[in-house]
Amino acid sequence: MVVSPLLRAVIMGPPGSGKGTISARIIKHFGVKHLSSGDLLRDNMQKKTEVGILAKSYIDQGQLIPDDIMTQLMLNELKGLDQYPWLLDGFPRTVAQAEALNKECHVDTVIDLDVPFETIKCRLTARWIHPASGRVYNLEFSPPKVQGIDDVTGEPLVQRDDDKPETVSKRLQAYDAQTKPVLEYYRKKGLLKSFSGTETNKIWPHIYAFLQTKLPDVSQKDAAIPR
Repeated sequence: MVVSPLLRAVIMGPPGSGKGTISARIIKHFGVKHLSSGDLLRDNMQKKTEVGILAKSYIDQGQLIPDDIMTQLMLNELKGLDQYPWLLDGFPRTVAQAEALNKECHVDTVIDLDVPFETIKCRLTARWIHPASGRVYNLEFSPPKVQGIDDVTGEPLVQRDDDKPETVSKRLQAYDAQTKPVLEYYRKKGLLKSFSGTETNKIWPHIYAFLQTKLPDVSQKDAAIPR
């Protein structure tokens, strides 16, 4: 039996940078366990765990969840994954979280998606939805047949508050302010690997080639053409 190396990786990138798509491909090709702080938070809030109730109280007040709560949540989860290669997504978000993680686990590499904010802005602000069905349109990739109108019902489309240009700008600025020190922390440790580009499909082959030097590709299907 071939034992896979235990890669400990972190993926970072602003909202709309293609992090979800890239993470899904890493999981598919390299069989790593994916641990998303957002998914874990939602799960704990849904199950009304002690940490979940505490986290919700901060979110409801529009506040950031304190470092110690996030760290406790993630490190508890990582204890069960010590036999597996893993990919952390959404954590660490601050230098304090990165330092706490460093005390418990050795991180091997940090994948940073360096996508220009202008590209992300265009990507996110092009999203419109049909509220009743949840159908999503993108004015660049999959526009409605008639602008502003749902293809099926003929009802008007709306733009979520999160996708409005001024909100997107604020979200990107907040991400930049919060994570720049974390990227710098990992850069100084020699662990940061940045992948620049404007299209996920063009960034992905470079990430794939990089990870292939560390882990075997476990996906049998279409292994010749990583997608």
